[in-house]
Amino acid sequence: MAATDRITMTIRELDRFKVIQAVANNLLKPWRAAQRLGLTTRQIRRLVARLREDGPAGLVSGRCAKPSNNRLDAGTAVRALAIIRERYGDFGPTLACEKLLECHGLRLAKETVRRLMTDAGLWIPRRQRPPKIHQLRSRRACVGELVQIDGSDHRWFEERAPACTLLVYVDDATSRLMALHFTATESTFSYFEATRGYLRQHGKPVAFYSDKATVFRSAQTSTTAGKGFTQFGRALYELNIESWCANSSQAKGRVERANLTLQDRLVKELRLRGIDTHEAANDYARHFIADYNTRFGKPPKSAFNAHRSLRDDEDLELILTHRATRCVSNTLTIQYDL
Repeated sequence: MAATDRITMTIRELDRFKVIQAVANNLLKPWRAAQRLGLTTRQIRRLVARLREDGPAGLVSGRCAKPSNNRLDAGTAVRALAIIRERYGDFGPTLACEKLLECHGLRLAKETVRRLMTDAGLWIPRRQRPPKIHQLRSRRACVGELVQIDGSDHRWFEERAPACTLLVYVDDATSRLMALHFTATESTFSYFEATRGYLRQHGKPVAFYSDKATVFRSAQTSTTAGKGFTQFGRALYELNIESWCANSSQAKGRVERANLTLQDRLVKELRLRGIDTHEAANDYARHFIADYNTRFGKPPKSAFNAHRSLRDDEDLELILTHRATRCVSNTLTIQYDL
């Protein structure tokens, strides 16, 4: 066959040719070919007639190698790309598409803008970007060296009671649950109550690791006598416990993964026992923690326990409470919450 007699077919068209040729040679019934190709029997007969009349070329789409009726005008593409280069070079395709319509009256499809920006090197598709490498943070060596804390708002009692918050304390060295506390909301007073129980049971850890919620971090220097501490941060400072805030959820991944496990296992355990109150759940939490740590706890690298005992002058009832500093005026009066 000469080069001028060659026919270019897609894989789909080639499969269709084989089926239609089988029908034309009486090797396959038209209704079976219709089922195989997802066509009607009438369409199969038309394709057989076209094959017999024009040969394999009759089964090739007439639109092959012809420009699309919806193709983008070359002038419009050049104009749009020039505007993007000048004003929206650091925009994503979606936002650039919106601005082309809003500010310049150019109505283009989002994928068209994406293709123009990709071809011009202004946008790199996500699948072509180099993967981000996140180095895993090594565990601390000792129990109590770093304790990750977080609050998980969830329907812990399913439909038996309203949604509430579970405060979770996880040791970084071992992934053990150190404390669980059910409460209505994730507030300063809730963390005071949970931390009070933690300190009485385990002692003082070296540091707590949390997110940047307002309970743990405040950007206002007016809080707590101008030192920028929250009430919880002030209490930890007085107890000589460091407070660190993570920049992302992945940074405190141990407590985040523990939350997912708890939302599965703990919810079902509470259901089996018919528990639907905070008080009953907190009582059961001690038994759940023991079983959880047996299953999922890791041995620490060092046998040393970094928890420190409370000093005699450290009154938790006095430290773990809300404080407000006020000055006594010349008339021996103070102003508070006016």
